[in-house]
Amino acid sequence: MSTRAARRLPVIDAVSAGGIVWRRDAGDAVEVVIGYQAKDRRWGLPKGTPDRGETLEDTALREVAEETGLVVALGEKVGVIDYWFSADGRRYHKRVHHWLMTAEGGDFADRDHEFDEVTWIPANEALAQITFDTERSILEQALVALGEAP
Repeated sequence: MSTRAARRLPVIDAVSAGGIVWRRDAGDAVEVVIGYQAKDRRWGLPKGTPDRGETLEDTALREVAEETGLVVALGEKVGVIDYWFSADGRRYHKRVHHWLMTAEGGDFADRDHEFDEVTWIPANEALAQITFDTERSILEQALVALGEAP
């Protein structure tokens, strides 16, 4: 599709919310939770779309819990990923809001299987493994907020 044709497509604003679930290991290094989607061959952070009437904070908590199986607590907002894409004859302007989160319980076995695999991983390894640059950037911002240099 040409750039000119893409500009004429209807624009849909879309929003999602999710989080960076983190903890410190025995050596005080930061670990984070990431998930793998086999169909898209993608490693990424948990996130999803708000239900009607749901706040972004509630969406982030619910989606992270559903996709990881963990019971999480909301921390400070890290930032927003902002990007454009086209699908089904429309252009989408998507904003994904992310918060720091800590796990208070739960089990990966209790997740909804949007991810085929969910794991704790050292943050520096997650930076190398996450598929999209935008999600790597939000993880870097989270590490700065935690006082860690990426």
